[in-house]
Amino acid sequence: MSDLKAALARLQGPAAVKATLEAKTWSKQGEGKDAEEKNGVANVFIEEGQRGLHIHYSKELLTKLDTEELAKEKDAKVKTPTLSALKEINSSEVRPLIYAAGSLSRAVEKANFKSEKADTFNGKPARLLSFDLSIDKISEKDRKYVKKYEGKLDIWVAPDGTPLASRQHETVSGRAFVVISFESTNDDEQVYAQVGERLITTRKESKSSGSGAGEKGESRIIKTLQLQS
Repeated sequence: MSDLKAALARLQGPAAVKATLEAKTWSKQGEGKDAEEKNGVANVFIEEGQRGLHIHYSKELLTKLDTEELAKEKDAKVKTPTLSALKEINSSEVRPLIYAAGSLSRAVEKANFKSEKADTFNGKPARLLSFDLSIDKISEKDRKYVKKYEGKLDIWVAPDGTPLASRQHETVSGRAFVVISFESTNDDEQVYAQVGERLITTRKESKSSGSGAGEKGESRIIKTLQLQS
């Protein structure tokens, strides 16, 4: 824990980042022949440095957006893959990727340390730190509907404490408005890399599934950050 916390404090440096970011999304609502599936993909160029964070949209991407928005005006059911994926590429979604140390540090502070053991990551020696997550991470407004919550966080670190990867799993179930029962599962896996004295997320995969009010749904989002010189 002390090595991890020291590394997280050290890896919040001002190193500049230039990278391409790809977001792939998939979602499914409903079951059987009534199920509705959506796929999305979008690529942008991001740059973060002394002038702040910039997200660059290529002319090709902007053309796709115009085409899909026009098509959706004519037919509300038309597929819009670029629009769907672009919802996952905005400042609030990008910041945790390029400020990974701060984001991971806040998660650790809210978690309860459980155990540490020797392990491997990508065939190299590592340590696996395991935590239990608290229901406190759910907003107080939503917490009153939750009957059961389980959350776990695993972090693989190098011998010096530098984070290599993390995995988070949550299950939530409860009842809202007396008669509506719900249940959801969320999984989040991240792979990290070091750029100078900065920790970034190079790959993040998020999966979720849930049911409630007679409806079922699931989704998967994969974000890949490829560094540019």
